[in-house]
Amino acid sequence: MSEYEFVEVERNERLTFITINRPEVYNALHSPAHFEFDNVFNEFASDPDQWVAIITGSGDRAFSAGNDLKYQAAGGSRERPDTGFAGLTNRFDLNKPVIAAVNGYAMGGGFEIALACDLIVASENAVFALPEPRVGLAALAGGLHRLPRMIPQKQALGMILTGRRVTADEGEQLGFVNEVTKPEELLTAARRWADQILECSPMSIRASKQSVHQGLTEPRLEDALRTVYPAVQSLYNSSDFIEGPLAFSEKRAPKWKAE
Repeated sequence: MSEYEFVEVERNERLTFITINRPEVYNALHSPAHFEFDNVFNEFASDPDQWVAIITGSGDRAFSAGNDLKYQAAGGSRERPDTGFAGLTNRFDLNKPVIAAVNGYAMGGGFEIALACDLIVASENAVFALPEPRVGLAALAGGLHRLPRMIPQKQALGMILTGRRVTADEGEQLGFVNEVTKPEELLTAARRWADQILECSPMSIRASKQSVHQGLTEPRLEDALRTVYPAVQSLYNSSDFIEGPLAFSEKRAPKWKAE
């Protein structure tokens, strides 16, 4: 496993824990951090033994404050990998689930990281915003496109055009937060979601995620239903496709192999 300066990675059986590790700047990210995260997610995607990831921020003040503006203002490189902010926001071929465990501020790019995840579990002190227009920028790491696809357009524009801050409870009401927890219970809650996913066939999970995301790009429901998605074909050809019904008929827990 690679060594990193700005990210911590821990593997626990089938689960990868990823921690943004720049607490001195509210876990804001600069160019070197983006490339480290690109490597982290490359390793997660290619590791057959890792099926689910949880990403969180170091400390209790911030998940991520987004772009490190001070680093940028000082003339630091703005280069990013092709996979986008934190090596995730433009990564459209990752069929393994990623859960955001949001502790504290998720601002700008930090919110966009969370939106690029499949589930968001937030502590009661979490705060979400896309404040880029307030500093002459725009939420171009996916926020302008993902948020209106997740919540009603008027509500999304209300956040995007004002940069206003939204609490965890309001985020749950709007629909982009799956669960709100006490701060000390955040990782336990995220792990509970991960464990429920891990009870399922990883091939089924990947087929489901790919079908949802690629299906949403089809203009008509009929087109989405008729499309043959690669991960679905892989599911049909997998041993898990046989193991699931067999385990059910034998009244035992299935033994998934992800192959």
